[in-house]
Amino acid sequence: MIRVLSTMSQRPLVRRTVGAVLSVLVFTACQPHTSTAAPGAAPAAAAESAAAPATYARPGSLPDFAALVAQQGPAVVNITTKVKRPKQSFGGMSPNDPFFEFFKRFGVPGAPNGRGAPQPGVPQQEDEGGGIRPGGEGSGFVVSSDGYVLTNAHVVDGAEEVTVRMTDRREYTAKIIGVDKPSDVAVVKIDAKNLPVVRIGDPSKLRPGEWVIAIGSPFGFDNSVTAGIVSATARPLPGGETNYVNFIQTDVAVNPGNSGGPLFNMNGEVVGINSQIYSRSGGYMGLSFAIPIDIANNVREQLIAKGRVSRGKIGVSIQEVNAQFAESFGLDRPHGALVGSVEKGSPADKAGIKPGDIILSANGRAIERSAELPTIIGALQPGAETTLEVWRDRAVRKLSFKVAEVSAEAKAKDDEEKPAQTEQADKLGLVVRDITADERNEAKLDGGILILRATGAARDAGVQSGDVILGVNGRSVKSVREFRELVAKSGKTVALLVQREGVQIFLPIRIN
Repeated sequence: MIRVLSTMSQRPLVRRTVGAVLSVLVFTACQPHTSTAAPGAAPAAAAESAAAPATYARPGSLPDFAALVAQQGPAVVNITTKVKRPKQSFGGMSPNDPFFEFFKRFGVPGAPNGRGAPQPGVPQQEDEGGGIRPGGEGSGFVVSSDGYVLTNAHVVDGAEEVTVRMTDRREYTAKIIGVDKPSDVAVVKIDAKNLPVVRIGDPSKLRPGEWVIAIGSPFGFDNSVTAGIVSATARPLPGGETNYVNFIQTDVAVNPGNSGGPLFNMNGEVVGINSQIYSRSGGYMGLSFAIPIDIANNVREQLIAKGRVSRGKIGVSIQEVNAQFAESFGLDRPHGALVGSVEKGSPADKAGIKPGDIILSANGRAIERSAELPTIIGALQPGAETTLEVWRDRAVRKLSFKVAEVSAEAKAKDDEEKPAQTEQADKLGLVVRDITADERNEAKLDGGILILRATGAARDAGVQSGDVILGVNGRSVKSVREFRELVAKSGKTVALLVQREGVQIFLPIRIN
């Protein structure tokens, strides 16, 4: 299976929720308000804390991970969810379908244990009756002594029940306070008092090469500790579903179930939320990505206060400044964000920003790469004053104006326009793309298309991001165009031939 970036919640019966989509393949992420995690950024708002910062690493010696874990570990929690079982949950098929009993009894050919066959350790319920079923499993951490918990949006999104388990094995039923998919941050609340809480750090002070640790529940193993170093800061994920987060990249081992868990620095402070990995296998391969905690705190405060997140916009499209552009525009080196177009009537338009301008800084924060600008502007509240330094005609100009709000309509339009998708694909809930020649050679495929995201009927049928569609209704597929044409000609049920981890299986999808 061709894979790249995966969100790391563990889902025993359904696909992992996906976050971002990289050029090779990215899962979401699901990938916020924004932080460039660059020097000079304002420190994040701190959660409750009674203890003063401690340093667990002494110069010239290895860090004392044990002391850090003993002090901070009790505030890390395991999160499990239950989701609504659709009435047509078995492969998206109706109980009246003539093949329903066959697949229910014998499972889908090629699937481990047969899809629909009893899974060890998983309670079984009748598909016909609706109800709920086990959903995802992830991690989180307590940020207030009265029970507020931070986690990833993809861990709890769509959950009917959320259970939070402490390190001392106390369990609480949690209420979802809010979910912000663009940042992949969620807040849940448990009814408890005097809980242990984490300390909140400043991700802008992180430096590549410094030690960090993650605590979480990979594959359901509660309070597992892994360590590594910061590989990079302010890391955008190209082709991702959102540009509101520049991630902290580490080599800390992160696996399914780690999603939503904290990333600690050696002062025992949370600097990020472990969210995604880069992988060709679905498991850890040395590249992990965490949401900077200042972004998460911004989201947390808004979700608690008003149940939603507002983000600023200035109304420009931008692109990277490469060496050729820098030479053409007279810059000493490539940096900043090159303005490609300006939305008519937007704050940028009213302030006089023009195509060809290069934005060098926003509110005093230097823009090294274009991906940093949306994270800075998105973190501003609508109506906030912003000052941009703009390079025009080989000179720097300063422009000040108030940012507008990213409307719900604009967000929906952006979501529609990000991965190329048509009405036919929407019927199944799939977002797909063609597979490159290199990817086909690597995976030894003659054809097929790659699934970037599966929702709705496709997700309920067991389709997963990273699967490769080889055929539709017995016809081979070699391009997105062929796929869409075949789906458009289908009846109420579409049979997909899917390759996953070297195994080919048929998955029937009922079109709603």
